[in-house]
Amino acid sequence: MMSRRGSRVGLVLVVAAASAIALVATATARTTAQKAGPIVIGWAFDGKGSMAPFDDPALAAAQLRVKYWNAKGGVDGRQLQIRTCDTQGNKPAVAKACALKLTSGGANVIFTTCDVDLAAPVVQESINRGLLTVAPCIGTDQMGPKRFGPKGRLAFSYGNVAQDEGSAMAQYAWSKGWRTAALATDGVIVYFKDVVAAFKSRWLQLGGKVVDQETYHSLGGNDVNNAVSRLNNVKADVVVTSTAGAFGALSTLITGMRSAGNNTPVLNSWAGDGAYWLPKSPPVTNYWFVTFASVFGDDPNPAVNKLAKQVHAATGGFITGPAAIDGVVTAIRRAHGSTSGSTLASIMQSFKNVPTLSGNVSFSAALHTVFGRQYRVISIQDNKPTLVGTVTAKVVAKI
Repeated sequence: MMSRRGSRVGLVLVVAAASAIALVATATARTTAQKAGPIVIGWAFDGKGSMAPFDDPALAAAQLRVKYWNAKGGVDGRQLQIRTCDTQGNKPAVAKACALKLTSGGANVIFTTCDVDLAAPVVQESINRGLLTVAPCIGTDQMGPKRFGPKGRLAFSYGNVAQDEGSAMAQYAWSKGWRTAALATDGVIVYFKDVVAAFKSRWLQLGGKVVDQETYHSLGGNDVNNAVSRLNNVKADVVVTSTAGAFGALSTLITGMRSAGNNTPVLNSWAGDGAYWLPKSPPVTNYWFVTFASVFGDDPNPAVNKLAKQVHAATGGFITGPAAIDGVVTAIRRAHGSTSGSTLASIMQSFKNVPTLSGNVSFSAALHTVFGRQYRVISIQDNKPTLVGTVTAKVVAKI
């Protein structure tokens, strides 16, 4: 028989075990309750200024993508939620205030605008708080440690890095049988300059020849007209540029060439996407550009066509919003539900051909902006845009 002392010891052990079980149950309940809460994406976007044409469609499409994932049960049982703050033209003080509002309001991840200079106030506040920080469509290698130092390891962009985009353009031009190129560099932003530099690097590697190099600034003076005059005196198989229709230079460039009887093909980057800028007369012809997705109803992916129609997309850049959402979902799942900025950044940096609605994406320690994505190639003839193919860069050009 057990002694009275043994009985007391046994009772104490039973009580202790019961208490331990109760503590574990309480902790589990707390964890479950926390896990059941939403994963909050704080999005500082420009709803009124120069970046609104890029930010608005990416945000609208991302909101629909969040609904898609939530309908599938969210991420590890947690729903996704987007909370927004309008930077009102990316005014530095307003942008910083937005970042503080979103980070202090419980955001787990921060999204920001599509230009690295304008995004800087938000990025800095976010990475200082240790949060994963994402831009849908910044197109340079500056969204990361190169621009923001060691803490920049938390910053990523789901745009195409210029070194990859320019390389893909060169590859496509070579496949067309073009062998001589005249380069027309818009010096107004880094992305424009880097795309053309990357094209040149890969073009020369392929064996192509550069017969002329012109520089202009789309937001100032007679630079564009002067560049066009010089281009009209050059014989080339293709004129290569990177500039946006919204800036006005693209229409001036092409109209100036065609009016002078220069029908040389013009090849542009994603910046020249869309039909919104096309002049009525003379109609644009012999014009090509690479982009994320076709918004003209002929994209190879039916889901992309459906989404483009839903958000009334003007350019393929809208798809970067859903792509960024897909990337964050993948990172959180691989982190087993963690939203730790450093954990998610480490996982995202190791992405290799990770599927998203925009196609497969990759990052590296040096490049926190996407490379390896399949580009859509659109041709415009007589003001009619048509998907004519796809291209994926075989190498990331060095510039």
